Amino acid sequence: MKRILCCLVAVLVLGATQGWRSKSDEQLKLKCLIQLTNYSGEGAYMAASLIDQNGTYEQTLYVMGQDEKWYNELVSWFSFFEKKKEAVDAISGATIAGGERTICVLEIPKEKLDKGYKLRFETSVESQKYYENDVEVALTSSTIKGNYEGTGYIRYVRLIPN
Repeated sequence: MKRILCCLVAVLVLGATQGWRSKSDEQLKLKCLIQLTNYSGEGAYMAASLIDQNGTYEQTLYVMGQDEKWYNELVSWFSFFEKKKEAVDAISGATIAGGERTICVLEIPKEKLDKGYKLRFETSVESQKYYENDVEVALTSSTIKGNYEGTGYIRYVRLIPN
C-alpha cells in the first residue's frame, strides 16, 4: 500500500511540474509580419481568423484596431464576432497606415494543421473598400513558413514558426 501511495504521489508531482497538457492544448505559434500597401487614408482594420473546411469562422486569432465601433467594417468577421462575443482585447493591436508594417504572434491549435483549415486576413479602411479575403492561406505543414501576397490593403504577410 505504501508503495502504491508513493507511486501516486510521484505521478502527481511529475504531472504538476510538467503540466497536464493534452494534445488539444498544444498551440502552434506563428510570428506574423503584415506589410501594408502604400494606400492613402485612415489606418486599416484587420482580422486574422481561423477558417474551417466549410469556410466557416472558427476562431479570431488577431485584430488590428482597438475601437470596436469600426469592427462592423470587417463585414464577414463581424457577423461571427457578434454571434460568438469573443473577447479580443488580448489579441488586438492598433491600426497601421498605408506603407507601414506590424508584427504579431498567432496562436493556432496544432490539431488544426493539415486538416483543411485556412488563415484568413480580412481588411477594411474607413470610407474605402473592404476585402474579405485580402490574404488566405491553407494551414498546412508546408505553408506555415512563407510570404503570401495580399489582394487589397495588405502587400504581403510573412509567416514564420515561432
